[in-house]
Amino acid sequence: MSALPPGLRPPLLLAAAKAVSKIPAASALPGGSLYEPKWDGFRAALVLDDAGATLWSRQGKNLTGYFPELVTAAEEQVPPGCIVDGEALIWTNDRLDFNSLQQRMITSKAALPAFARERPASFAAFDVLAVAGHDTRAIPLRDRRTLLEELAGGWSPPLHLSPITADPNEAAVWFEEMPATGIEGLVVKGSGQLYEGGVRQWLKVKHRDVLDVVCAAVIGRRDRPSAVVAGLPIQGRLWIVGRTSPLSAAASKALAAHLHIPRDGHPWPDEISSGILDRFSKEKQTVHLTRVEPIVVEVSADVAWSGRSFRHPLRYLRARPELSPETIELPSHLGRA
Repeated sequence: MSALPPGLRPPLLLAAAKAVSKIPAASALPGGSLYEPKWDGFRAALVLDDAGATLWSRQGKNLTGYFPELVTAAEEQVPPGCIVDGEALIWTNDRLDFNSLQQRMITSKAALPAFARERPASFAAFDVLAVAGHDTRAIPLRDRRTLLEELAGGWSPPLHLSPITADPNEAAVWFEEMPATGIEGLVVKGSGQLYEGGVRQWLKVKHRDVLDVVCAAVIGRRDRPSAVVAGLPIQGRLWIVGRTSPLSAAASKALAAHLHIPRDGHPWPDEISSGILDRFSKEKQTVHLTRVEPIVVEVSADVAWSGRSFRHPLRYLRARPELSPETIELPSHLGRA
């Protein structure tokens, strides 16, 4: 890897973002805020050396063999001595498809070429750590962005330059409109910031939708629930689609007033695998459900939906005892995802 500068050998420490609750102001970060889409994909770095291209995840996993089309495109369009930070993505029906990214990771080597042809990946680049063998981490983002734009000037799909804006009004429009395509929200960076790998130096804000779901079970006691287990009707049955984050003491008390012993014919079992509630749990354990007579509750959710479940915890807002569980439908935007 002689084309790479010292100290930049994969796996690499990539910069990260910390969550905030609202879109940061234009002056929130050093040098002024720059706003980018928060992609729902695999964060990864394309590394180009004299031997060719490799692709590495933020966790240090070598993804090269899983995304042959990205590696081939990088070798054809990016010169040696460059490291490009970005996101590996798959689009299905004009919407980001995280589920297909996960399926790639478990597809056999023999079946991978056909999978890649049917559901091709793309790469959205938003930063550069090295150019022409020179370490660029110690220069401000505004100058790294200029280098990245020059580097990407001749790119063609599947390599793309991630959009960016310094206009908070334009960013606010993106925040409202882009989630329809599966983009999670915004990442906000300081124009004057250097690149600090392994540090949560940026900010991220996720778009959240308010929706009604069916609470047919809780975690914890019926008179003191700690979390709601949420359900939505999918293909004629009430499907467990996720759980809320832990309830506050006040929310637990308010919800408990609406929880009752279930009648016969409850749709869910007493125990389920923890993987049903947390798809990314490494330890698959049994979770006990306290079943209740189904009621409607209002929650907020981000856009990370994979087929039949939310990937991230929901936020409990309030009970809706005036609504009947039989009237709840799968939201149309989830049915398309």
